[in-house]
Amino acid sequence: MKRFYRIVTVTPDSGIALDGRPVRTPGRVPLVAPTAALADAIAAEWDAQGDEIDPRSMRFTGLANAAIDRVAPDAAGFASGLATYGESDLLCYRADHPAALAALQARAWDPLLDWATRRYDVAFAVTAGVVHVAQPTATIERLAAATAAHDAFALAGLSPLVTISGSLVAALAIADRAIDGASIWQAVTVDERWQAEKWGEDALAMAAQEARRVEFLDAARFLALASQAAATG
Repeated sequence: MKRFYRIVTVTPDSGIALDGRPVRTPGRVPLVAPTAALADAIAAEWDAQGDEIDPRSMRFTGLANAAIDRVAPDAAGFASGLATYGESDLLCYRADHPAALAALQARAWDPLLDWATRRYDVAFAVTAGVVHVAQPTATIERLAAATAAHDAFALAGLSPLVTISGSLVAALAIADRAIDGASIWQAVTVDERWQAEKWGEDALAMAAQEARRVEFLDAARFLALASQAAATG
């Protein structure tokens, strides 16, 4: 739609106002961020719009809307859904061939599993191939508890990190500030890069991959901004 406002401001409660009128979510709830840093980032998205508003360029606004309208009404249920990714985490499924790819996966993914092992006092079952392997019950329970410990805004940020990467462990490492989002992205896309190097780059596939990368890193930044107060307070 056409831009209908001139001035974007952040209110004292970290809400967003357009020409003095508060922005609301699609569910008609006031759009109020948990931190001033996230409110500033959301306001910057609105301020950067041209003559027409492009929702696709407003990733933080979209995630904030999701946190308020979709996640907050049942945060426990939402967290439980994300936690199911721990039962078939990408990092636990390695190539059975060729050996070169398996070695690349090990170098990229073993440090993440080692971090989670220390952080949550758990163990992981790692297999070659795609046949499902059950993880220890304690591992599933502790990863689920770690996921459920996050608030609605953090869960909204975690969601694309988990679904794009296929790894709950990788997403939790970002949330815990153990490893930065860019490094995690390099780790979880080992397969794609290996395929591109072996068979050549496909323009459409590369464009789709780049779109996922941008969405992934935006989600990582959203998560950091949403929890900045807890980290510095």
